[in-house]
Amino acid sequence: MFPYVLQKRENSIETDDVNKRVDVFLNEEMEDVSRSALQKNIEKGNITVNGEKISKNYKLRLGDIVEAELPPPENIDIVPEDIPLDIMYEDDDLIVINKPQNMVVHPAPGHYTGTLVNALMFHCGDNLSGINGVLRPGIVHRIDKDTSGVLVIAKSDLAHKGLSEQLAEHSMKRVYNAIVYNSFSEESGTVDRNIDRSKNDRKKMAVNKNGKNAVTHFKVLERFGNYTLLEVKIETGRTHQIRVHLSEIGYPVVGDTTYSNGKNEWGIKGQCLHAKSLKFKHPITGKEMFIEAPLPEYFENVLQELRQGKLILSNLRKWINGRSKTTKVFSK
Repeated sequence: MFPYVLQKRENSIETDDVNKRVDVFLNEEMEDVSRSALQKNIEKGNITVNGEKISKNYKLRLGDIVEAELPPPENIDIVPEDIPLDIMYEDDDLIVINKPQNMVVHPAPGHYTGTLVNALMFHCGDNLSGINGVLRPGIVHRIDKDTSGVLVIAKSDLAHKGLSEQLAEHSMKRVYNAIVYNSFSEESGTVDRNIDRSKNDRKKMAVNKNGKNAVTHFKVLERFGNYTLLEVKIETGRTHQIRVHLSEIGYPVVGDTTYSNGKNEWGIKGQCLHAKSLKFKHPITGKEMFIEAPLPEYFENVLQELRQGKLILSNLRKWINGRSKTTKVFSK
């Protein structure tokens, strides 16, 4: 059971939950549960407000306490699918995958096929950790659907526990590459700002001092006029963390229509964000592991165009400078 309390906070002015239908509110808070499923649970009395049964049309009031005690989801048959996997490393305890862009990591409403889990079930059979349940076998951490790159998956419960501990202790090192809008004046920096679900759009995340701690480090690798190639390291793994932090400081990720005002002049399907490498200790053997995934084609294509533009501009400047040095000025 989890309670939601609608109350005034110090900076609660942005709380738009008052007068919102309870099913809409919960759907925004619980992305994995559909509105129709929530409405059925309201009718069954599994969702209450102030300890009382309500109708599905109930609108929230200031001070309401919303409680939801949902039964486990009905058995969903997650079917193994023969989807090609880019396997970077594999042994009896874990498997490391280079996930392509436009692939959901695990099944959820609207995405019960074509996910990484469907592919893993075909490849690994029953040899996946069961700690995260039937919808997320083996899944230790996630990256967004439209982010490509390295993911480590546990094949045994013991490996899962060991990898999860490294994530919690921030000893698993995750490095990303990102192409962002605008040119950084500094060479490196850190964004240390808490993140929570956006009060204006519950499907988005936002910086909020009352949210969960989130720390992102960045370093400039290359500049291209109004674009910058970054190396990004994260200490925490909040939802959309890199995208939110970079957008917050004025450098949204190229192709990220969610956090960059809908801009996507490159026509790519998703953001230029790639989970480049993972460094961790093997949870069973203790061996130091370092796995690096090459930049995908879509990312390389954008970089190539930016570098060509940079070269043309550089040559143009050289030509202009050369002309100015050789031009004679005639005067009376």
